[in-house]
Amino acid sequence: MKYVDEFRDGDVAQALARAIAAEADPARSYHLMEFCGGHTHAIARYGLEDLLPRQIRLIHGPGCPVCVLPVGRIDAAIQLAKNPEVTLCTYGDMMRVPGSKGVSLLKAKADGADIRMVHSTLDALKLAQTHPDRRIVFFAIGFETTTPPTAVAIVQARAAGLTNFFVFCNHVLTPSAISNILESPDVRQLGTVKLDGFIGPAHVSTVIGSAPYDYFAQEYRRPVVIAGFEPLDVLQAVRMLVRQINQGRHGVENEFARAVTPEGNAKAKALVASVFELRKWFEWRGLGRVPYSGLKIKAEFAAFDAERRWTIPQDSPPDPKSCECGAILRGVKRPADCRLFGHACTPETPIGSCMVSAEGACAAYWTYGRFRSQP
Repeated sequence: MKYVDEFRDGDVAQALARAIAAEADPARSYHLMEFCGGHTHAIARYGLEDLLPRQIRLIHGPGCPVCVLPVGRIDAAIQLAKNPEVTLCTYGDMMRVPGSKGVSLLKAKADGADIRMVHSTLDALKLAQTHPDRRIVFFAIGFETTTPPTAVAIVQARAAGLTNFFVFCNHVLTPSAISNILESPDVRQLGTVKLDGFIGPAHVSTVIGSAPYDYFAQEYRRPVVIAGFEPLDVLQAVRMLVRQINQGRHGVENEFARAVTPEGNAKAKALVASVFELRKWFEWRGLGRVPYSGLKIKAEFAAFDAERRWTIPQDSPPDPKSCECGAILRGVKRPADCRLFGHACTPETPIGSCMVSAEGACAAYWTYGRFRSQP
C-alpha cells in the first residue's frame, strides 16, 4: 500500500538505526519526547527503542487526548448523562475511563443512563435530527485534529435549526502543553525530566501546520521534528533530532512532508476560529491547570454549549491512589514503573486512563509486551 509498506521496510530500518548509532555522540545523552500517543504505539509495536543506541532515550509525552482529560471532566460527563432528558454521545475510548469513584460511562450506561458510542460528530447530529424529543450532548474531546469535525457539527446544527443538539467541549491545544512541560513551576514540582528535543505530532500538524512550533523551538531552544506514524518516520525523526542537537541547532524540521505543510489546513483552522475561542485555563491530567490550552464555544453559538445549558461542576478530584498516569504523561515514569501496571490495572480492569485509550502509553506497553523487557 502506497505510503505505508515503504515506511515499514526492515532493511531500511536497520540501516537507519546504524546511521543513528554512528552519528550519536557516545559521550552525551539524548532525551527525546514523542508527544503523540500514536508515536508511542509505533515505538512499542515495532521495537524501535531496541534499535537505538543506549544514549538515546525516548520519553513518552501527554499526546493522548483521552489520557490527559482530568477526572473532574469525566465526572461531569457522567452527571450530564444521568439527566433523564439527555442522551450523551461519545467516542469509544471514553466509555471505559474511570471517574473519581471508579464509575465509567460504561458503568453509568449499565445503570440506566442513555449513553451512545459514536464514530463521528455527525452520528451525534443524526441522533438529534431523528430524536427531537431528546437532548443530544456530544462529549467532545481531542487535540487540534478532532476539533474541526466538532465545529462542523455545530455549524450544521445551526443551519438545520436544531434546538436539541449540544456539545460538552473538552478540546485542548498541543503547543500550550509542550510549553507547560518545559516552563511550568507546577509541573517541575510534580516532577519532570530533562528534554533535548521533541518528535512533533503528525495528525495535529496536518491541521495547524509546522509554523506554530517555530516560536516554541526558538523560545525554549529545543529542536522539533514533525514525524509520521510509521517506524521509518520515527527513526528518521530521531536521526534529524540527533543532528540538530549535535550541531547546536534548535529549529523545526518536517519529516512528514507528504502530509504536513508550514501553513496547515487553512479551511479547517478558519472554521475552528469561527466557532471556538481560548479558555483562560484548562486542567490536564498530570500537568494541572495549563493557561490558554483549551477551547470553549463562542457566545455566537451559545445555544449549542452544554456548559451554558446545564450547571456543570468544576471539581478537580485527584487521580486514583497509586496510579502513575500523571507522572507517565509528564515523562517522569514509564508504565512498568507503576506498581498497579499489569496487576490491579489491566485493559480488562483499568484504573488509569493510560491503560484505556488506544493511544495510551500503558496500553501500548501491555499490547506489545514491552513491559516484559523491564528488569
